[in-house]
Amino acid sequence: MIVTFLRKIQSWIVAIAILANICGAFVLLALVVIMNIDVISRGVFNAPFRGVVEVVIFSLVLIVFLQLPDVVRTGKLTRSDGFLSLIRSKNQKMGNGLSRLLDTISFGFMCLILWTVTPEFFEAFESCHFFVPPEFGLQPTGDFWPDLKVAMARCDYFGTPGIFTAPWWPVRLAIVFGTALAAILFFFKAVLADDLRSVPQTEKAKS
Repeated sequence: MIVTFLRKIQSWIVAIAILANICGAFVLLALVVIMNIDVISRGVFNAPFRGVVEVVIFSLVLIVFLQLPDVVRTGKLTRSDGFLSLIRSKNQKMGNGLSRLLDTISFGFMCLILWTVTPEFFEAFESCHFFVPPEFGLQPTGDFWPDLKVAMARCDYFGTPGIFTAPWWPVRLAIVFGTALAAILFFFKAVLADDLRSVPQTEKAKS
């Protein structure tokens, strides 16, 4: 009963991870377009794209943490698994147990990252005062779009004023989202190892 329920949740989480991966791919595509525009504008018009460095930094964080969950799901997260493959070739049961242990440890690390980043996200989000009137500055007028524009200008930001600035909270939200989803997937890999565990190519060839 519990296993069936977990497998149903797992299917939803996997679908979300795949969708996040697709969104990360679109961000990557947009980054490629921006880089090409910058190259053309520098070479042809001698007018570089202002803020391209900040855009690259912003985009890379989004790409990494949007695609992280699907990387975890497919077992393509960078790691050295030579010892694990050796153990599996000698003793499949022991190798699977060690793999579950590693997934459990990875789940713990993702939870630690999530525990660290989540308060930073809320702090950055609350700096915008979307729902609470600010103590200083322009007060809400009741018009949605003007109020939203003013609130976005109040947010904690990164970048260079006058060139490119962006609020911190979307980046930190992406980090929270990616690490939370990765933690859940590591949990399922440890508990439901037969569904999400990746099989090395050498073992696939043998089968």
